[in-house]
Amino acid sequence: MTDDIHNSSTETIPGTAELPAHVAIIMDGNGRWAKRRGMPRIAGHKRGLEAVRTAVKVCVDKGIPYLTLFAFSSENWRRPPTEVQLLMELFANALESKARKLHDNDVRLRVVGDIVRFSSKIRMLINRAENLTRDNKTLNLTIAANYGGRWDIAKACRNVALEVANGDLDPNDISEQDLGRHLSTRFLPEPDLFVRTGGEQRISNFLLWQLAYTELYFTDTLWPDFDAEAWELALNSFMNRQRRFGQTGDQVMGAQKITNA
Repeated sequence: MTDDIHNSSTETIPGTAELPAHVAIIMDGNGRWAKRRGMPRIAGHKRGLEAVRTAVKVCVDKGIPYLTLFAFSSENWRRPPTEVQLLMELFANALESKARKLHDNDVRLRVVGDIVRFSSKIRMLINRAENLTRDNKTLNLTIAANYGGRWDIAKACRNVALEVANGDLDPNDISEQDLGRHLSTRFLPEPDLFVRTGGEQRISNFLLWQLAYTELYFTDTLWPDFDAEAWELALNSFMNRQRRFGQTGDQVMGAQKITNA
């Protein structure tokens, strides 16, 4: 069963969206997937890696150039120490074993977040994978690890404050663009489609600034079960929506007619 966030208006509005250029995902439900099968939680996280592989394949096959995955939040350190340790081992193993495969498929990997808290081994593997794949073009895969939206905005504010303190920026001239160019995702377009699996309907401190005009899609499907069919449901939901960006529906349709003329 899939629950979507739809426009609250009762009017019938034809969809105007094409495939999203950037999909951002909270991969929720790994632990519950394992628990339902009488397995340890880490088994669900391992199975979730298969869903990541499916996600990469779908984006490559459909020509979606940007995919951002929330792998580990700054709040996830509060989980039981044993689980955190196993997650760190899984992250390291994935970086070590999958980087070459990503490179062979022309996928560029980047990691955003406060990575200084990770072990020196994980930081080395991140650096190695990013350098290996840095010239790839087909898909930009971004992993948010030890990431939090509030952390990202606060860091950007600190950098803008430094520019003001150094005399490089007048505080009266600070714009959204000034803040945006200091976000950890400054190299990415804003997400077109946000997906959260696992039945929860919240953003959970993920890309708070970047999701301002993103279409939201929530599904009860647990992340390890988010297969190609589930992707089709999410993408079809997106393409059947009308993205207005503050305009009226008639304005959007009128602009589309002019474009297609």
